[in-house]
Amino acid sequence: MSDITDAARAILAFNDRGGYTVPTDALYPFQWNWDSAFVSMGFATFNIDRAYQELERLIEGQWDDGMLPHIVFHVPSDTYFPGPDVWNTHHRHHKKPTTSGITQPPVFGMALRYIYEIALTEGREDVLARTRLLFHAALRSHRWWMKVRDPEKRGLVAILHPWESGSDNSPAWDEALARVSTITKTEICRQDTKHVSAAMRPHHADYQRFIHLVEVYRECKWDPVKQWSAAPFKVADVQMTAILARATADLIWIASHLNLLDEINELSTIHRILLDGLRGRWRNNLRGFVSLDLISGKDIQKPTQAYFIPLIAIELDTYQREAVQDEIERWCNGMIVGVPSTAPFSSDFESKRYWRGPVWAVINWLIVDGLCKNHLAELAAIIEGNTINAIERAGFCEYFDPITGEGLGGNSFSWTAAAYLVLRHRLNNQ
Repeated sequence: MSDITDAARAILAFNDRGGYTVPTDALYPFQWNWDSAFVSMGFATFNIDRAYQELERLIEGQWDDGMLPHIVFHVPSDTYFPGPDVWNTHHRHHKKPTTSGITQPPVFGMALRYIYEIALTEGREDVLARTRLLFHAALRSHRWWMKVRDPEKRGLVAILHPWESGSDNSPAWDEALARVSTITKTEICRQDTKHVSAAMRPHHADYQRFIHLVEVYRECKWDPVKQWSAAPFKVADVQMTAILARATADLIWIASHLNLLDEINELSTIHRILLDGLRGRWRNNLRGFVSLDLISGKDIQKPTQAYFIPLIAIELDTYQREAVQDEIERWCNGMIVGVPSTAPFSSDFESKRYWRGPVWAVINWLIVDGLCKNHLAELAAIIEGNTINAIERAGFCEYFDPITGEGLGGNSFSWTAAAYLVLRHRLNNQ
C-alpha cells in the first residue's frame, strides 16, 4: 500500500501549479473551489505547510462580499471552456485573480478543521496565525451564503446554477434546468470532449443551458440581489446546505480553540438555522433528504447521492438511521463499487455519464463520514473499503463505473488521490 500512497502523493505533486493544485492536467487547468478543499486535506496527511498553502491560494480569489468563486484563473489556459472572458467578472474584484462568477460547496471550513487538528497533534504552534486568517475568510463566506443564498430565511441555501452544486448534470436538476433556454449569445467551444469521451460528459443541450445561465448573471453584472430576482434556475439544495452546516460546526470548533466568543455565538445561530432547515427536508417514503425547486415549489425527488449527504451534519433518529442504511444497501446491491451518484434502479441511471450514475471517491468520503457520525460504522467500513479497492484497481480516475469498477473521466485526478490518502490515513490510525 505504501507504493499506492506514494503514487497518490506524486499526483498531487504533478498537479501542483505553485501552491495550488489543478484537478487534472488539461481538462481542468485552473484552481477549483471544493476540489482544493479536498486536496488540502490530502496534503495534510503528509505536508501541513502545503495543505495550508492550498487554502491560502484559494482565498486569493475571494470576493469582497465574501463569496469564494468556483474557479480561480491564476494563469491563462485555452484547454477549458468557459474561460474568464465568458465570465467577465473583472469589475467585481479589483486587484485579485480573475475568477468565475458562481461558487461551489463550502468544504473549506471542513478542510481547515481537518488540517488544524493534524497540526495540533504534531505540536505545530506556528500555524495559529495561518489558521486565524483562513478562519476569518471562511466566516465571511458563510455570512455570504446566509445573506445572499437564503434571503427568504428557509434555513436552506440555494444554488442558481447546476455547476455550483458540484453535481453538474445530476438528474436532480433535469426538471428545473428544462425551463432554462438553450439560446446563447456566446459561441460554445467545448474543450472537455477533446479530453474525455462525450459518452462520459454532459449533453450539448445541458451546456447550452449552463452558458445561458452564465449570460443571465453576467447581464446582472454579478450583483447577487439582481441575480436572485433574475434566476431562471433556483434550487434549495440539501447537499449544499448540509456541507455548509457541517463546515459551520467545524468553524465553531476552530473558534473555540481561538477563543473567538462572538464568532462562536454568530456561527452557533447559523448552525441552528441550517439544521432546522435540513430536518424539514427528510422524506420517509424516499428514505432520504430532498432538495426544493424554489421556482415550482416542488420537492426534487430524483434519487441521487444528495439524499445521504445531510448525514454529515445531522444526527438521525433510530427510524431514519435504519431507513438510510437499508436505502444505501439497496443502491449498492449488485454494484462492484458503491455508492452510485444516481440510484441504479432509476430510469435516469447511466453508469458512465458524469453525475448520472458513476461513483465519486469524494462523495463516498462524505457519505462514510456521515455514516460514522450516525453510528453506522459497519456500512461505513464497507463503503470505505470498496472505495479504496476501486482506486487501487483502476487508478486515480475522476470517477468510477459502479457496475464494472472501470475508471472514467479524467486521469491522475487530484481529489481522488486526496480521498485515497485521507481514507488510508483514517484506516491506519484506527
